[in-house]
Amino acid sequence: MSKDIKAPSLLDPAILLPAIGDAFVKLDPRQLLRNPVIFVTEVVAAVVTLLFLRDLAVKPVEAGFSGQIAAWLWFTVLFATFAEAVAEGRGRAQADSLKKTKSELVARRVLASGGTETVPATSLKIGDLVLVAAGELIPGDGEVVEGVASVNESAITGESAPVIRESGGDRSAVTGGTQVLSDEIRIKITVAPGSSFVDRMIALIEGAQRQKTPNEIALSILLSGLTLIFLFVCVAIWGLAGYSGTLLSVTVLAALLVTLIPTTIGGLLSAIGIAGMDRLVRFNVIATSGRAVEAAGDVDTLLLDKTGTITFGNRMASDFIPVPGVTATELAEAALIASLSDETPEGRSIVALATGEFGIAMTERRFDAVIAFTAETRLSGVDIGERRLRKGAVDAVLRFTGLSEQQAPAAFRRAVDQIARTGGTPLGVADGDRLLGAIHLKDVVKPGIKERFAALRAMGIRTVMVTGDNPVTAAAIASEAGVDDFLAEATPEDKLAYIRREQQGGRLIAMCGDGTNDAPALAQADVGVAMQTGTQAAREAANMVDLDSSPTKLIEIVEIGKQLLMTRGSLTTFSIANDVAKYFAIIPALFVATYPSLGALNVMGLASPQSAILSAVIFNALIIVALIPLALKGVAYSPSGAASLLRRNLMIYGLGGLILPFAGIKVIDLAVSALHLV
Repeated sequence: MSKDIKAPSLLDPAILLPAIGDAFVKLDPRQLLRNPVIFVTEVVAAVVTLLFLRDLAVKPVEAGFSGQIAAWLWFTVLFATFAEAVAEGRGRAQADSLKKTKSELVARRVLASGGTETVPATSLKIGDLVLVAAGELIPGDGEVVEGVASVNESAITGESAPVIRESGGDRSAVTGGTQVLSDEIRIKITVAPGSSFVDRMIALIEGAQRQKTPNEIALSILLSGLTLIFLFVCVAIWGLAGYSGTLLSVTVLAALLVTLIPTTIGGLLSAIGIAGMDRLVRFNVIATSGRAVEAAGDVDTLLLDKTGTITFGNRMASDFIPVPGVTATELAEAALIASLSDETPEGRSIVALATGEFGIAMTERRFDAVIAFTAETRLSGVDIGERRLRKGAVDAVLRFTGLSEQQAPAAFRRAVDQIARTGGTPLGVADGDRLLGAIHLKDVVKPGIKERFAALRAMGIRTVMVTGDNPVTAAAIASEAGVDDFLAEATPEDKLAYIRREQQGGRLIAMCGDGTNDAPALAQADVGVAMQTGTQAAREAANMVDLDSSPTKLIEIVEIGKQLLMTRGSLTTFSIANDVAKYFAIIPALFVATYPSLGALNVMGLASPQSAILSAVIFNALIIVALIPLALKGVAYSPSGAASLLRRNLMIYGLGGLILPFAGIKVIDLAVSALHLV
């Protein structure tokens, strides 16, 4: 588990205690309308409560029966709202944990006296001057008025290669939230808070709407339909009772309605969602809603941001390509020495490659001069006696050697061209006026990712890489990673439009990303998975956060989503069978006095119509509580077809739902009779 984010426990008093109060707040009918079964149960509970108050004033002898019915009905409703309140409380606790990881962005504002003061970035105004040094984040949108620096804009643009930002010209604009990699620049703030690039991303996020999943729509229709059907059934029973001369009170009919509609699955839906979220936590994934977990079970397309998701983020040295007459070891040693003063991620990766793969020792060396990398020179290196070792951008190295591009060795030109055509970044290495070779910088695909994408493909999930890179680089990375398709030069609007087109075609989309530019897509996707190493905007837009920052974690997420759907399907089967059994258990007891021949169907021999109704209401409330462990544990997931799943549900949960009510209601009826509750 990540040390940054701790998943709150279900039994945490900080969640349970507020949930008690929230459960009563959620009794608001406007909130319960989202769950038609529990809404009807609340309406019935309110009606029976009024009848209890009437009986208390007019018929005190009968008030005990209606009072007990009302109490058990309110218990059923409150348990359902309490479970939902726990789920929402857990989501809020997780969101608070995420917000604790957010560090407040600060700025070094330049004072009129020439000094600086540290202030929150949100307090900056248009025209303010700020200083930003290597390793620091740019606090707001603006333009460089002094200096030149290399800037990492991958979190905003999706392009992994650093860019040069300098005063004057068309390369002076900078974006808040990007990181300076080298040198120090002075920036003039040009955009007021609330109008920056990040704020535009937030506006897109707020405009994004997640669609309901097909399973969610189907279940809503099923529950609403069954509720209406049993409402008509109860009205018909009331008419039959009046026609036959049997006296059925409104309390009895109301209680009968609640026992027949699918309150079991209605009350367990929130618990099932909580269980799915908990199982995700075991895989270091935090979900902010049960709906996101459910949607994961039906995902058929996965979009992945390239930089920081499929690849490590920064371009890293992968190969040394020497010119004829120079060995790879000689080139690696020269590149290592020339990179010792380069503190950029690329420079450090060159040192790591030379010491790791070529075994060059990092011994103490004396240098006559050390040339640190700057964005202006785009070179780094050292002078050792008469040797002048330099490493940097190809054009900068050629200028240092005094060679034109045409004068460079043909092997060097071919190496540079080959690196560029595969989507990499070539660097040159020289010793004085002599070219030694090229260094291949590339986006490094995370290990094992191709095999994981193959596993996703086997599950029927199509993978699409989206990136701000050019098509050449995108195609190379897509081929190496093993994705099914890619979208190059993608803007945040492009990603959002792509997802919406896929959703309009009936597909459920998952999106994995880590940058601010991914935030709108993460918000629009049915399942938005943000990397924990990503930006705060991405984490807040997503409905899941992967603490391990592994884009292929979707395999586990999908399996847990499918387990959630299987659990809900199993309990829905049980609930419907349960309702059918209660119907045949109660109806004979209600009419046996009027139609003695129904005594043959009253196999349980319930004591009286009132005892039968009260026992059914109590069973209806307690069965929800009894099934919570199964809802939390979940039905074991195993890849299988719909036909085999249906057979298993009917044999286990369908048959169990038919048998259990007969036994349960009979036991409760014996207790009710023994205690003389009716």
